[in-house]
Amino acid sequence: MMSDLPSYALWLLAAMAFMGYVLGSVPFGLILTNVAGVGDLRKIGSGNIGATNVLRTGRKDLAAATLGLDAAKGALAVMIAWIMTPPDFSDRILAVTALAVVVGHCYPIFLGFKGGKGVATGLGALLALSPITGLIGCAAWLGVAKLTRISSAGALAAFIIMPFVTLALYGFSFQASGKPMAVLLISLLVLMRHSANIGRILNGTEPRVPPKQK
Repeated sequence: MMSDLPSYALWLLAAMAFMGYVLGSVPFGLILTNVAGVGDLRKIGSGNIGATNVLRTGRKDLAAATLGLDAAKGALAVMIAWIMTPPDFSDRILAVTALAVVVGHCYPIFLGFKGGKGVATGLGALLALSPITGLIGCAAWLGVAKLTRISSAGALAAFIIMPFVTLALYGFSFQASGKPMAVLLISLLVLMRHSANIGRILNGTEPRVPPKQK
């Protein structure tokens, strides 16, 4: 898929991948909780840097901000690549950038490669890469999470569905577009990062979101 790119496009691809990885590595959850005086997020709850663990601090405002900023950095990376990339190569370079920003969130260089699970950043990146895919993923996430009251179940449903949506949109051939491969790899990474959650769901021990008090 990349062998036919001219040398300058390969350099641009490498630059956009690096940009995406570094941007993805910014740990907004950790930054916000430290600034707010909540403490080191890595020593709270699951130790994860994502919005779900921020919520365990009792600060819904910080959790919402973390969710929004993590999604925004995913979308921003893809948008920067779109601005910087000639149309002839944008499909593949944007796909690589989307994957890179999620890898950065999951394995951030600033935190010794110990990061989050990639849900919000992945959804943000895919909303920018393929808006229909991203919107369907968000709907699946919210719908399943509301139905089961298990946040991770919603995330798993979204990232199981989205590769099939992307294939339907861009063709059942990975040669036709780089987007299906990027979505597949991002989804596999997110599912892998949720391996412990999958085990708890199967065992019936995954925590549920408490119902709203009337």
